[in-house]
Order: sequence, then structure tokens, then C-alpha cells
Amino acid sequence: MKVIGIHDGHNASACLIDDGKIVYCIQEERLTNKKNFYGFPEKSLKEILRITNLEIKNIDKFAYASNHTAIGDGDVLRSYKQSLSLKSRMLDLGVKTPLYSFYKNKIKKIRIKNLVDLGVNHNNITFVEHHLCHAATAYFGSPWWKTEDILILTNDGSGDDLCATVSVGDSGSIKRIAETPKGNSIGNIYSRTVFLLGLVPWEHEWKIMGMAPYAPIKGVQQSYSKFKQYLTINNEELTFSRNISEPTHWIYPRLRRDLEFHRFDWISGGVQEMTEDLLCRWVTNAVSKTGIRKVALSGGVFMNVKANKRIMELDCVDDIFVFPSCGDESNSIGAAFWAYAELCKKYGEDNNIESIRDIYYGNSFTEQEIRRLLDQKGKMYNFKYFNNIESEIAQIIAEGGVVARCKDRMEFGARALGNRSILADPSNQSCIRTINMMVKKRDFWMPFAPVILKERVSEYIINPKNVESPYMMLSFDTTDKREDFMAGVHQADLTARAQILEKEWNSGYYKVLQEFENITERGVLLNTSFNLHGYPMVNGPEEALWVFENSGLEYLALGDFIVSK
Repeated sequence: MKVIGIHDGHNASACLIDDGKIVYCIQEERLTNKKNFYGFPEKSLKEILRITNLEIKNIDKFAYASNHTAIGDGDVLRSYKQSLSLKSRMLDLGVKTPLYSFYKNKIKKIRIKNLVDLGVNHNNITFVEHHLCHAATAYFGSPWWKTEDILILTNDGSGDDLCATVSVGDSGSIKRIAETPKGNSIGNIYSRTVFLLGLVPWEHEWKIMGMAPYAPIKGVQQSYSKFKQYLTINNEELTFSRNISEPTHWIYPRLRRDLEFHRFDWISGGVQEMTEDLLCRWVTNAVSKTGIRKVALSGGVFMNVKANKRIMELDCVDDIFVFPSCGDESNSIGAAFWAYAELCKKYGEDNNIESIRDIYYGNSFTEQEIRRLLDQKGKMYNFKYFNNIESEIAQIIAEGGVVARCKDRMEFGARALGNRSILADPSNQSCIRTINMMVKKRDFWMPFAPVILKERVSEYIINPKNVESPYMMLSFDTTDKREDFMAGVHQADLTARAQILEKEWNSGYYKVLQEFENITERGVLLNTSFNLHGYPMVNGPEEALWVFENSGLEYLALGDFIVSK
């Protein structure tokens, strides 16, 4: 059976599952070159059908993530500014009237029409509730779902009128035991704080998280004393409730009043401390109530790797799985998972959904396509084919060079996992400035991240529970050998958002690290996403060359070619 999942909101995406396996999954931003594209992912759907040589009639079910998704243009800053107006408040109050049902039905018809216009039969379209999508990614994506009970937690700004859920996954079923209505959201408070500090909500939360460890303790305590007043954990119900009169998506004016004259770093530290404390208490209570010590997490709040680290380290947690890139972009996967599982029940078939491993779900390209494109560019570049491209990349990096790598299938999600990455020697801290001046333009306090050979993990990071970290969704304390990769370590708290790489997951990328280790005796590299600041990660050769042309990059490993200026 074949199912296509669709997320048509912020950071839109589409996913194809065939016989329980994710065959292809891509974010619309990679095809439009518009970061965090908001709307119907038409290009992604067409690309899935093109790549797989399928037609609409070959798909058994189309599953929309979320029962309701507002129609918008994706301009988050403008949306947040307008949310402060009286008109916006009046519209929000309309949610409590029958007009809201009329509005939702109208939007639903538009969403159905988007598929029907492509030739999809109306009867083959289904809708999957927002937090059920998040729960399905966490549950079916985890390595344990076929053999063990799993505690599933979802947490985000809001979706389908909820902002958090607790469920138990057992024998292929997901039983929800708690849910928190929207308006009581950690995610709302965090995103409004991002807005307060002049950054872009739903995109720059990681900048606040990165700044937090630099803040002095006394300053953090001052801001935290304000933040901790906003939400309470209802221990028995496993829910959140607010201690303030207004819902959390209206909290911006209160933040302005409460945090006036607080420093940027104090506020960052305070909201981060609130997030970590609330989540840890919530998880602890959920484990205590269910007795289940293996935890699977999804939803945008769990993109916070520092909070995930605190949860991982809880005594009551034996193991943790955070779905990679677990914001709404992954809900196309969750919708497809759930719809596929329901079809299996309907037809009396075994649910054979494969737990995820590597997530290289996107486009690939051939040597002939690369050669043709390079030939078209004429004398703009020097380029050369190598039989052992990995050795050449390692040599350039060992000599102090920075190499952008674009090879094989593109990774899904927000984290670069080697196939659309910029790589450098992390023992050389000057490479931070070099990469920022060349292409990334990151804020000065933001850390880069390391990729580590699995065989060398114990030398570089502290991971007593041996939690797997192939997706850069967790942060770890580092060992005394951190000087080997200091450019990939947070300079304030000495943690690292590590990708732990196994050979079976990406043999070419693994070989680059292995060749670098042969030269330097260090099995670790600096890895950051291959993109210009403000743009999504590159999709294929054309986008890779465009970034190469419009940046200070000197070396591009494009397939098995080294391109240089």
C-alpha cells in the first residue's frame, strides 16, 4: 500500500510511504528556495510522483496533517505584529462562536480542492489530528515500537486546539492519556520571547537557546522569576495550565511589562530555564504515572536540544528518542504513518512500518547531470573528477580548507547530516570566523556542531546511557579531549550538539571522517548546513553552484568532482 502524507502549513512538506517504508520525503522550501515555505506543497507532491514514476491513481490514500491549518502567506513577523491589533483580538474571540466552524469548513474545502485539482479522488483524502501526527512520528519512528511500550510526549505552540499531549504506545496503538488545550503553551511563551528580542519567531528560537548559557546566574534568576509565574504543571492530569488571565498566545504585552530593562542574555537564560524545568517535571510525572521509562518526543518544543539533554539525564528515563526535525515539517511523515497503520487495520494486514534509521529521503543526482552542468558553466570554475573523492575532501580540510559537500540523497529536516553540509577541521577555531565570513553570517555567540565517528564517541562526549544521537537532536557534555573539536563546542557551557555517525548509515560521509582521522588522528569534523544565510539547505547541483558562486566558499565537493575558484 502507498500513502502520501501532506503538511500544508509552516515549513510545508510531503512524504511517500510504500509498504511501511518511507521512500521519499521533502520540504517544499528545498524546491522553491523560500525558507520555511508556508502553504500547499504542490512541487513536493509532483516531485514525489516524478522520482518514483507513480501516478495519482497508484496512491491508496492522501493524508493531510492537521484537521485544520490556517491559510496564510508564511510571513511570521507580520503575523506576530498583527496579532497585537484589536482586529486580531476580535478575530481570536470569534473562535468561541459558530463562525469558527464555518471558517474551518471553508478552509477544509480549499485543502481538499488543492488535491482534487491534481486528480485525487475525494474519497482517498483523510485528515489526521495535529498532535496525533506528532505522536505517530515519535512512536512509529522510534526503534522500540514493535517490542516495547513507549511513553509518547508531544509539545508545541499549538495545533488543532492543543499544545501538548501524553500518550502510551502499545502494540501498534497510540492511547492518549492527557492533553493540554492551546493557550497554555511553553512554545507560545518561547516564540513570543523571540519576538520580544527582535528576532524571527519559529526560526530563531535556537539563537535564544544558544545565548542562554552566557547569561550570569543572577540575571537569569531575575528573568526566570517572571517566567515561572506563567505556567503550572497539573501533576495528576499531566497537563499545563496558566496562572495568568490571558492565553499564552496573547502574552507579548505582559512580557514587555515584566521584562522591561532585563538584558537580552538574562531573558534568554530565563525562558530557557523555564522551558527545561517545566518539561523535566512533566516528563518525570508522566514516567511516574505510567511506569514507562523509554520516552519518545515530538513537536516543535523538542527542537530545543538543551531541554532534550536535561530530559535524557533524568534518573527516571532509561532511553530517549527525539524524532529528527520534529517541528511541523515532520507531520507529513506522522500523517502518512497513521493513515498507513489505519489501512493495515482496515484490510487485516500486519502493520510493517519501519522504524527510521538514516533520513536521507530527498533528491539525488547522477555524475552525468553534474558533468553536464559543470560543462555549461564553461571557464567559471576549475573542476576535477576524483575516484576517491572522500580522501581528497579530507586532505583539503586537514590542510585548513573548508569544503561544501553535496552528494547522494538529500537529508530531511533542519539538520545537515553530511550530504548537504559544509565541513571543516574543528580543532582550528579560526574556521568559525572563516565560515561565517564566507557564507553563514551566524551571530557571534552561536556554536557550530561536530560529527563524530561512532567508534570515537567515548573520547569526545559524555553519554553514560549510550543514547543514540544520529540526528543532532541532543546536546552532550564534552570530555577533556574537547580541544580536538573546540570549534564545534559551545564556548560557554562546553556542550556539543553531536551527530554520531555509523558507517552503515552513510558510507561516503563516514569515509570522509575516516580519511580525516587517518591524516590527523582525530575522528571528528565540524559540520554545518550548506546554505546561504536566510535560505534553505541546497537541494541539488544547481543550488549548490549558486551558493558557491554567491559566497566566499573556495571548495565544493559536488558528487565526485572538486570544484574550486
